[in-house]
Amino acid sequence: MLPVAAVVAAVVAVAVAVAVTLRASSALRHRLACSVLLRAAVRYRRRLELLGSEVGLSQERCLRRLLPRGTALGSEAFRERHPLGPSCPSDGALAARLPPLRPWALLRACWGSDPPLQGSLLYLDALRAAFPGALARGGTARLSWAPGRPRAPAGWPLPSLYCTPAEASALPSRAAALRVQLLFALRQRALRVLEAALAAELHDALAALRADWPGLARDLELGELSPQAGLAEDARGRLQALLVPDAARAAELRAECAGGFEGIVRRLWPRLQLVVVGMAHGAERLYCDALRQADCEGLPFYCPFYGAAGALLGVNLWPEEPAPRFLLCPDWAFCEFLPCPAEEELRTVLLDELWEGREYGLVLTAQPGEYRCRAGELLRVTGFHKQCPVVEPVRRESQTLSVRGESIPEDRFCRSLCRAVGLWPGARLVDYVCVESTLLAGPVSPGGFPHL
Repeated sequence: MLPVAAVVAAVVAVAVAVAVTLRASSALRHRLACSVLLRAAVRYRRRLELLGSEVGLSQERCLRRLLPRGTALGSEAFRERHPLGPSCPSDGALAARLPPLRPWALLRACWGSDPPLQGSLLYLDALRAAFPGALARGGTARLSWAPGRPRAPAGWPLPSLYCTPAEASALPSRAAALRVQLLFALRQRALRVLEAALAAELHDALAALRADWPGLARDLELGELSPQAGLAEDARGRLQALLVPDAARAAELRAECAGGFEGIVRRLWPRLQLVVVGMAHGAERLYCDALRQADCEGLPFYCPFYGAAGALLGVNLWPEEPAPRFLLCPDWAFCEFLPCPAEEELRTVLLDELWEGREYGLVLTAQPGEYRCRAGELLRVTGFHKQCPVVEPVRRESQTLSVRGESIPEDRFCRSLCRAVGLWPGARLVDYVCVESTLLAGPVSPGGFPHL
């Protein structure tokens, strides 16, 4: 808990900043908002270091917050009273739950427990430290589809980062949404960050650039949106009001696309520093690798958050590292772990009992009343920050493939497929689909092979 004087000082500082911001220009408002947020981020980063020095105690406090008021159970009694539950509810959209910038919510996040806001602060702090220019006003373009949820282009509490209109992500057509967002991104030559909830969305947006760059250049030159399926006239009119003709940028787009698409992202946006994606493991890793090798050649990919079952659990504090790894924050959820391979007695271990190099199944208590749910996630401990484990997702237990009645983990299948493609000179794996063969229609023997 912060001292009262520090809390009062923080309240006064934010109140003054907000009062000045309301009367300032958009550029000054952005600088002031950045300053307030980054100061709050530094404060929470210090608090996280303290929490990381006493992980067991931090988890006990977190558990008490999730239990009904007046319940005096510690972690041992809690595990004895509540058996392991079924699978957690399906993942929610984390970004949809992240609130917009509110001064009081921001202050609460500095010393309370609000994982979405605290995660946002840690994201901004890590991004500023590794890529100082990445927080430029209007320097981030978001390419993502979120139908029916008009909101700020992303969950981070700094909307002025984005050059993409919020309405563009909520269009009912995915193809129309990605094309409109791409057009607004192309207007901004000084772009610093490309952001997508899924690497597949960025992949599809750049595929739309390959297919329709003459049409996009025409829209840039005329400052208007072409009629297209999935874009209603009223929405088209509102979005078109934000465009202005830019013949010079249209000519630049034509010249770069006419020269081929290898490394096109760096050529279109020469000041681009990184690509931010919401997920870079599982099936999304394939899209990240394909983008790194072709359109986004030379750019680092940064996956900032790790979540499961709709709960935010960890943050990636190392944006420059190629493989994402996540610090599990001890006050965001009460986490238990089942060692893999599973032992006969399903006895979980806690956050301060993990071993580096081992794999664990995640058991989660993140919402009041949803106790000890199996998240279906397999994690590998790669190290520690203070006492907090740093993990990398291995796979989801439900992600299995069946070619002929067997059950193969998708990550194992994908690794085998990549090795096979690597034996084929000049080949590059862009995507794959796995279906059971209809050519082998005979009955299957107990050993799994068809009777031919």
